[in-house]
Parts: sequence; C-alpha cells; structure tokens
Amino acid sequence: MNFPVDLKERWGGRRYNSFNHVLKETFHSRVDKLSLRMDFTCPNRDGTVTVGGCIYCNNASHTPRGYHPGMSVKEQIEQGMAALRQRRGATKFIAYFQSYTNTYGPLSKLERLYRAALDVPGVVGLSIATRPDCVADDVLDLIADISRSVYVWLELGLESMHDKTLQWVNRGHGLREFLDAVERSKARGLRLCAHLILGFPYESRGEMLQTPMLLNRLEINGVKLHNLHVIKHTVLEKIYRSGAFTLLSREAYVSLLVDFLERLSPTITIHRLTGETYRELTVAPVWSLNKIATLNAIQKKLDERDSWQGKVYLRRALMESQPTDVASQELMP
Repeated sequence: MNFPVDLKERWGGRRYNSFNHVLKETFHSRVDKLSLRMDFTCPNRDGTVTVGGCIYCNNASHTPRGYHPGMSVKEQIEQGMAALRQRRGATKFIAYFQSYTNTYGPLSKLERLYRAALDVPGVVGLSIATRPDCVADDVLDLIADISRSVYVWLELGLESMHDKTLQWVNRGHGLREFLDAVERSKARGLRLCAHLILGFPYESRGEMLQTPMLLNRLEINGVKLHNLHVIKHTVLEKIYRSGAFTLLSREAYVSLLVDFLERLSPTITIHRLTGETYRELTVAPVWSLNKIATLNAIQKKLDERDSWQGKVYLRRALMESQPTDVASQELMP
C-alpha cells in the first residue's frame, strides 16, 4: 500500500496528522500554545484519592519560565505572548491550562479562570488538561458551553490503558474512569485529546500497541504521546537510580512510536510525538533533551518504511472488506 495522495495533501506533506497543521488549517495562520500554571492540586496529592501524586510527576517540569506564585491568568498569558512574539512573530494563541488538574475546583473558579484567559486579545482557544476522574457533569457542561463559541480541547491524562501500570505509578484511577469520562464528554460534543506515555517498565510492546486500537474505537480526536522520562525529585527517580528498570533508547522509542502511528486512525490529530522538560530537571534519558533530533529520527523512520499514520489501520479496514480467505491473511508488515 502506497502513501495515499489525499492524506499527503491533507497533512501538508507530513506522514502524520499534526496538530500544528490542523491549527493552521483552522485559523489560517500559525497558532501557539501558552502553558499556564494556576493554583490547582490533584486528588492523589491532597488525600482525596491518595497522597504523593504520580511517581513520575514534578510540576516544576511543566511550569512556564518566569512564573511566580500569585500570577494571574492575564499576567501569565501576556508574559508568554511577549516571548513568543519576539521569538516567532506569533499573533494567535491557545491558553493551555497545563499544570496539575485544571478541572479540580469550584465551578465558579473554573469559569472565572477559563473566561479570563479568553478575554485576553489574541487568545483564540483553550486547552484544558485534567484527569479522567475529575470531570464532573457540571464541569463538562461548562466546558461544552464555552466550546460552542470558542475552539476548545479537553485533554485527558490516561497515560496507560493498563490498570497494572496505573497502579504502579500511583495514578489513582483506572481505565474504567477514562472510558466513563470519554463517554460523557463525547455526549456533549467535546473535542478530546488523550495523553499517553510509552515505555513504562513491565509493559510489553504488544500491550503498548493495544492502545491505538482503543483510541480508534472510542473515536478520540487527538493524542499526545510522550516517552517515559525521569525527572528530578520524584519517586520514579529513586526507583530508576536503584537500577530497577531501564529506559528506551531513542532508536527503540522511534521504532515503537512508528508502530503506534501505523495502527492509529488517520483522523486522530497528533498533538505531540515526544516528551521533554528542562535540562536542569532531567535525569534520563539524555536523548529526550534534543527534541528536534528525535522528531527528525521519527520522520526518517517513516520515510525508510514508506509508512504513515494509519497504514496498518487502513490495511486492516481494507482486508476486513475483502472475502474471508483474503481477510484472514497476515496483516502486519
């Protein structure tokens, strides 16, 4: 099967359905995301579910540069805008409520913060990151109401579809909560992005590659993929330094990621392909600090395979439409 011409044209020549291209097609110009940190917490930090948080989490790793406690939504956005305008000439922005759990608070507070972000000139949409066990119906109703007139993504942190892994990382929820959150969000017409981490210890390649099939079935709108990386001052750092597990090499991650993309529906938007944080907080892998090199390696692997997002997915769909004796043939490359 050759790379379909319609996909190549639709994706601006890329071999996957990139978020940047979707934004450009939607807004007819470049759009940048501005990360925000508000005074939220999480139910597995404050004792509602558990304490200690996820074993890999240190919120300093995704706190914007220049942030200081007490900064308002407007102050953070204007600071981020100034930096991006100088660096990239950016003019349109999505306010990204990123740190902690950004639906975990009183409804009146959530509405005030979301609408304060939208009141800043140049902000054309919202991304709201949260946990699947923290999206009460009234919160979803609020986000749905905002999304009727504004471009909105609700980002749900699944991380892994396997409950054994979620328990190991002290996630405080399981797959069931994610499925419930997706169902209720979809019923309100919300645009959903699932966060996933590839490379957890004790998950086999086959187990990791079950996830794209789940996302396809649920008709998730977008996915944000991260390689497992170890951040300073976390429980995961202690476990890693004990020698209990190893991390994927860049080569292994790239190969796994391309396998993942091949099984993912081409309708799903790719928000991120690799994860990184500040150099001073990174323990390992060192290769994750060079995001450009990793993205180039992914592109090279796709080119070498003559592959693209959805190649195996589309092949399966084609085979299933054929007579039984053909459809039963081996589907894997």
